[in-house]
Amino acid sequence: MAEDKTYPMTEEGKVKLEKELEDLRINQRPEIINRIKIARSYGDLSENSEYESAKNEQSLLENRIKTVEHMLQYAEIIDSDKIDETEVSVGKIVTFKELPDEEPESYTIVGAAEADPMVGKISNDSPIAKGLIGHHVDEEVAINIPAGTMTVKILKVENV
Repeated sequence: MAEDKTYPMTEEGKVKLEKELEDLRINQRPEIINRIKIARSYGDLSENSEYESAKNEQSLLENRIKTVEHMLQYAEIIDSDKIDETEVSVGKIVTFKELPDEEPESYTIVGAAEADPMVGKISNDSPIAKGLIGHHVDEEVAINIPAGTMTVKILKVENV
């Protein structure tokens, strides 16, 4: 049997997933079940768009519940305080600049479940994070990205 994938995440990310799972189970699931009951009361299910829509939502919801449960079951909490303070890892903010002369950029590296690029949180599975993890301040790193290779210099690493 294949070994199950672990999901690196911060403690904050785990708490966020636990809250999402609770909401899915306690609030959203009963709401969809109620919508299915109401739609059934309309009669013929073969041409009942409300019923079809609610059943599709239920399927998506149940899949999300299974996904979140799996991620929590195989969560690997990364304690960035136990990692060298100059080393890039999950749970740290890394500031780097693309060479030769781009402006510095800062990102928090988080597990895939926590990623939100719009607020500067990138997944540890992203090409940039994969290229940076394990490297240290003042290192120049060549990172393979879909558009080719970019070379960056790590300027600063800090705990969240």
